Amino acid sequence: MPNEPVRVSRRLALTTAALLPGAVVLAGCDDGPSSSGTPGAANDSKSGQPAEETPSTDPVVVAALSTAAAQVTQLSLRYASMTRKFPALRTQLAAGSKYHAAHLARLKETAGVQAAAGEAPVVPASSQAALAELARQEKAAATAHAAAAAKLAGSPARLLAMIAAAETQLATTLTPKKKAQR
Repeated sequence: MPNEPVRVSRRLALTTAALLPGAVVLAGCDDGPSSSGTPGAANDSKSGQPAEETPSTDPVVVAALSTAAAQVTQLSLRYASMTRKFPALRTQLAAGSKYHAAHLARLKETAGVQAAAGEAPVVPASSQAALAELARQEKAAATAHAAAAAKLAGSPARLLAMIAAAETQLATTLTPKKKAQR
């Protein structure tokens, strides 16, 4: 009698992939547009382009995406404040600022999603402390977005998982490297 292969649920796989702390898993993440479409997306057989999904107005989805939009807005404000206070970090923080702006735009594509306007955060006195705090904030947001993605399905779940993966990757790049001990 042959054994059944072990089947992993999509939610378990999504949660594991988003929360996995290794940057190696996330190094290939790219949330920029691609000319070939998104792997795994449904294609329109006539044009070969990904089929467009209609945005959901499900209250659960809108609430989850609005919460995510508020968190992404806060991260964007942190990046802007740190860039103003520490101009030398502008290059290092540019990618994070760009990604969060793109993520916020994607979140707002769903009807009813609103990002709560937040106050400008207090920036630590040193640039190293600011980077460490920003890395912690990115990790916390990634964890929250991955947990929210696990509770949803379809396009909203993929969007939140993509944002979580990008935040995990950003947190890894912002974390100071430990010096090798001799």
